Amino acid sequence: MHPLRGRVVALMEAAGLHPGGPGDCDPQVHDPRFYGRVLREGSLGLGESYMDGWWTVRSLDGMLFRLMAHGVDERVHGLHGWLDDLRAWLLNLQTGRRAFAVGERHYDLGNELFEAMLGKRLVYSCGYWREAGTLDDAQEAKLDLVCRKLGLRPGMRVLDIGCGWGEALKFAAERYGVSGVGVTISHEQADYARRLCAGLPIEIRLQDYHALDGASDDSRFDRIFSIGMFEHVGAKNYRTYFEVARRCLRGGDATGGGLFLLHCIGGNVSVRHTDPWIARYIFPNSMLPSARQVAEASEGLFVMEDWHNFGPDYDRTLQAWRTNVEAAWPRLPPRYDERFRRMWRFYLAASMAAFRARRIQLWQVVYSPRGVPGGYAAPR
Repeated sequence: MHPLRGRVVALMEAAGLHPGGPGDCDPQVHDPRFYGRVLREGSLGLGESYMDGWWTVRSLDGMLFRLMAHGVDERVHGLHGWLDDLRAWLLNLQTGRRAFAVGERHYDLGNELFEAMLGKRLVYSCGYWREAGTLDDAQEAKLDLVCRKLGLRPGMRVLDIGCGWGEALKFAAERYGVSGVGVTISHEQADYARRLCAGLPIEIRLQDYHALDGASDDSRFDRIFSIGMFEHVGAKNYRTYFEVARRCLRGGDATGGGLFLLHCIGGNVSVRHTDPWIARYIFPNSMLPSARQVAEASEGLFVMEDWHNFGPDYDRTLQAWRTNVEAAWPRLPPRYDERFRRMWRFYLAASMAAFRARRIQLWQVVYSPRGVPGGYAAPR
């Protein structure tokens, strides 16, 4: 056995995987260059070699889960991880022109892909499966949970930081009688959201959150929510993000006033950068915060009223997205070619594995400017 192959086989066998074996999670290696590439490049080499067809496996999420659950991925980093660490330390990757990179390279991939994958509503974040049996029910339950946690009432004015395709604002306006403003850095999302929310008291802006100044009454809001956007802010900007939210939220007086809900994916430890493969192919310049980073960035600006973790629900959400998109591939445009499909499959499967292994979490955190008088009762 070649020494490189022997090292990779030993690592995989530590996770109960057997290259060439009969199990659903056992990878079938079609190109012997796979072994050296994985050892040199870590997760980047693993993902790219899958995209290139160098290996296949019946249960991709099952295999990746086993690697993560046994910590095998942490033992093989490759040079790219070190270079990304250095780059993130030297640069602020989420400001200026870079802030729009994820919009252009991910969210502007085309609404056809997301319409096929996400279900009845274009909600690209974790569903809430506590009492739901379908993806559509889980997404509606999540949107309603956000509204209930914020105590929305008719006449309130709401800000959505990172509004996506406008579904959350539309839901809040129709079900709870609010008006609002949504900001996004994706041209495709902004155009779609304006059409979706036509006729409702909602304004959609193609704008980075830094431009929200809170200087006038028109730029201040009774409630703020931000769903699945904080992952693109970056550690160097966490404090600025919370300062923006604080400036834009009404109610800093003794009455307690407004509420702000942050819905985001988080990691168990602080990191300087995201996974190299994810950064290159899926979410450029993204970064998952740790609980400590979230708490420190908001300290002195808000009272933290509630912290809710339902990360395991994301595994189920991702499985539903995979079912939808696999059924839709034959009718999607040719630009979503076979290599793109393998890339997308790896992205969804790796995300499932990370949530299943509890490496990453899904948090909803509720803040008030000075504390809710008498206390905050958190809906579930």
